[in-house]
Formats: sequence, C-alpha cells, structure tokens
Amino acid sequence: MAMLAIIAPGQGSQTPGMLSAWLKDSTLRDTCAAWSLEIGTDLLTLGTSADADEIKDTANAQPLIVAAGLLSFKALGVTPSVAAGHSVGEITAASLATIISESDAMKIVHARGYEMAKAAAITPAGMSAVLGGDREAVVSAINAAGLVAANENGAGQIVAAGSLEGLEKLAANPPEGARVRALAVAGAFHTSYMQPAIEPLRALAESIHVHDPIATIISNRDGARVTNGREFMDRIVAQIANPVRWDLCMSTLKSMGVTGVIELAPAGTLVGLLKRAEPSIETFALKSPDDLDAAQTFASNHGSK
Repeated sequence: MAMLAIIAPGQGSQTPGMLSAWLKDSTLRDTCAAWSLEIGTDLLTLGTSADADEIKDTANAQPLIVAAGLLSFKALGVTPSVAAGHSVGEITAASLATIISESDAMKIVHARGYEMAKAAAITPAGMSAVLGGDREAVVSAINAAGLVAANENGAGQIVAAGSLEGLEKLAANPPEGARVRALAVAGAFHTSYMQPAIEPLRALAESIHVHDPIATIISNRDGARVTNGREFMDRIVAQIANPVRWDLCMSTLKSMGVTGVIELAPAGTLVGLLKRAEPSIETFALKSPDDLDAAQTFASNHGSK
C-alpha cells in the first residue's frame, strides 16, 4: 500500500534568494508579508536579496527556512499521511500536521532563532560533521573529545558539537575511516550550551493554541510517533538542548510502510540522507515552483488525495 510522508529541512539548508521564485505568486507573497509584520523580521528581503552571511545568522536562518517550507507546502496543496522535520523543520512539520497555525509556527521559530543566537553568544562553541566510520567508534571519539553527538543523521553522518577546543582535537585525530568537516554555524546547537533558550521558548509554546495532529508526526528525540499535540510542542522545546536522532526518524518512516517522501523547500539534504539510509523509499525534492506539477503527480502515486 502506498503512503506519503512530507518532511521539512533544518538549518544549514538556506541559500541566498531562496524565497524569490515562491514570492512570484501574489498569494504566497502576501502571506509572507503578513508573517514578516507579525514577527518583526523582513522575510521578503531576507529571502530574496540578503547575502549568505546575513542568512547564516541563526536569528534569520530559522524563520527563513520555516517560511520556505510553509510556502512550498501551501503551493503543493497536498495532505500527507505522515510528517517529520529535522531540527527547526519540526516547527514546519507541526504546522502542516495542524498542531499549530502557520502564524504561531512563525512566532515560535522567530523566538527560537533569537533565543538560540543569544545562547550561542554566551560561550564560543561550534559543530563539525563526522562523515563515515563506524557509528560506535565515531560516538566514542566525539565523547572522548568532550563533545556531544548533537545530530545523528544516519547514512554515515554524525554531527559533533561543543567547545572549539574539543572540535579542533577531534579534527586533528579523526575516528578511523572518518573525516571531520567544520560546519558554518555559530553555536553548539542541540547541546546543553542551548539551555538558556529553553525557558523563554517553553513560556511561548504554552501560551499558544495547540491541536492534536491530523497526520502521524515523528519526533526527533527518538523517532517516536506522537499523537498528542501538546506533547509534540513540549518535545520541540526540549529538543533545543538535546540531540536530534534523524536516523531513528528515517527508520520509523520505513517501519511504518512509507513508500514516498517529499522534502519541502529548501529541499535536498534530507532526501540525500534517505536515499542512502532507506533506498527502498522513493524521494522527491521540492526545490522550486517549477517542481510543483511533478511533486503533485508523485504525491498522488503515493496515495495522497
């Protein structure tokens, strides 16, 4: 039996001009302009003419990525059976599963980006991708360097996070069969370095209206399927300072019998991981409005109404 999942990418997937093509549609442009006013961040400029450095800033990158995901989802007009997101993409997923409104998703991601940027500024720290090698050996090398395995992305990719000194130590002595690549992020996300961001986010999440999901939604914490909307929002808040287990999310997609996955804009990273980790699942990267017809056909081939 066919089953469609829609997944939403996380930070690091942003590129300059990533909203330009979507904003040619006047309805999407008006929606994005309304979000900009609500959160006090000019998404139209950030998504069209801002340079790579400006959109790399956590406070800008996060709202921009969620806006791109939500705009591409609106344009697609498809209801999935299953939803999931990587890191900040969980906020996009929560909105498309109607746990929270689009407007509340944008308010939460704006606060999340701001609070995480603020937490990152307290102590210099960073993240590096460890590519290849045996999982156990990689995790133990990360721990030995005083770091945390902050993202386990499957397909031989684990992201280490923590002090700059620890990251240098890991790069100088990589685990056997692995290479270490520094990531262009301004902090150790998904570690205890982000603890100061938790309380402000919890207060905001508790103040908004939450529904139970209309689609099965999978959590980054442990790959579990969550049926209670409030529990999913609690998990999103806690996840800021805890590791992302995308490897377990992909295993859940497979074990549920998902046959096709569409990654929302800015797409590419997650379908790449899925192709390597679960090659039997068909994938589609929705990168621009030019892909919409093919994406809608793909969705109907996988049982979407």
